Amino acid sequence: MNASRIIFIVIIGFFSVQSLFGQAKDEAFSGQTDPVKLIQLFPNPASEFLTVKFEHPVASKSKFTFRTIIGNEINLETEVIDEFEVRIKVKDIHEGYYFLSIQNEQSGLKSTHKFLKR
Repeated sequence: MNASRIIFIVIIGFFSVQSLFGQAKDEAFSGQTDPVKLIQLFPNPASEFLTVKFEHPVASKSKFTFRTIIGNEINLETEVIDEFEVRIKVKDIHEGYYFLSIQNEQSGLKSTHKFLKR
């Protein structure tokens, strides 16, 4: 191999390793996690109750907003089971798709989920 080819391979290797370590550092220190992995909605579709399960204990400090598919806000009864779980009464709403927005100011969690009421 000639010297220029060896230098090229070393430079490419250096930047590859640097980008791998930089990515790991960014993920470790950013505190950002995929909201989909932090929250589970079940059963979906729901008929009487929809359960929201959190990975971290933030249930009682979270704000829940419910909207119809066309964007009208609706009020639904929520019951905090414990710091990891909330139960929402969907029994009295019409069948169809709805959006659930969850916000928690302390953790910075903001996510929106679609669920089906049968």
